[in-house]
Amino acid sequence: MTPVWVDTNILLRFLTNAPEEQARRARELMRRAAQHEITLIVPVVVLAEIVWVMRSVYGHPSKTVADALRSLVAAEGVAVENDEVVFDALDLFAERTVDFADAYLVASAARRGEAVATFDADLRKMGARVFSV
Repeated sequence: MTPVWVDTNILLRFLTNAPEEQARRARELMRRAAQHEITLIVPVVVLAEIVWVMRSVYGHPSKTVADALRSLVAAEGVAVENDEVVFDALDLFAERTVDFADAYLVASAARRGEAVATFDADLRKMGARVFSV
């Protein structure tokens, strides 16, 4: 399979189904991935951008965004950087209504059994082991 790095705008068109022509082309790309013609490579920064746009521009609640991204991350032919950490982060993001970037940071550190240096009290609320600064 040919690896293809995918940009935020493609995945947003797929998730929002708009504008129509771009959404159709994004669906076709996803179909090709599902049929193992290509592998779509999705970096975490793209997921963070999707979260921001879906919440800020489209006004979707965290749980809706997290559910959509869980489906995307689990889709056939899609390879997401650190997918297990991403699933943990999406759970935190949906349950705690925190920023995805903070949830990803906490999930990453937790998976490694490491602490996070921060001034942000929300990280402690997510269960992060906080390194005193």
